Amino acid sequence: MQGNGSRLRIGLGALALVVLAGCTAQYRTHGYVPSEDELQQIVPGVDTRGTVEDLVGVPSTSGTLNESGFYYIESDVRHFAWRRPEVVDRQVLAITFDQAGVVENIERYGLQDGQVVPLTRRITRSGDGDINFIRKLFGNIGGINAADFFN
Repeated sequence: MQGNGSRLRIGLGALALVVLAGCTAQYRTHGYVPSEDELQQIVPGVDTRGTVEDLVGVPSTSGTLNESGFYYIESDVRHFAWRRPEVVDRQVLAITFDQAGVVENIERYGLQDGQVVPLTRRITRSGDGDINFIRKLFGNIGGINAADFFN
C-alpha cells in the first residue's frame, strides 16, 4: 500500500511541475537589427545601398516612396499562459539615402517612440438605411394599381 501512495505523490508532484512550467512566460524575438559594431562600419556620405547590404545584411523592409531607406525591425514578444501576446520591446533602425543612393542618416527608434495608428474600416453605406432586399421587393407590391396597365 505504501508503494502506491508514494507513486501517487510522485505522479502528483510531476503533474504540478508540468502545470507550473506551462505558466511561465516565454519570450520570442522576431526580426533583426544590426549591432552597434556593424553600424560603425557604415560611413554616411560614402556608403551606398549595395555596401550597406553587404555590411549589415538585407533589411526587413525598405521605403516604397522613392526608395527612401532601409528599415531593420526587431520585436521582443512575451507569451504568457492564455493571455494575448504582448510586445515588450521593439527596435527600428532606419537608414536613409539621398537621391543618388548614398547613406544620408542612421537613426534608431524604440517602442517608446512609436505612435498608435487607429485603423478604420471603410464601408460604403446605401441611402436606404436598414431596408434589405426582400423588404424592397415586397414593398412595391402594394404600390401597383391595375388602372395603370389599361391607360
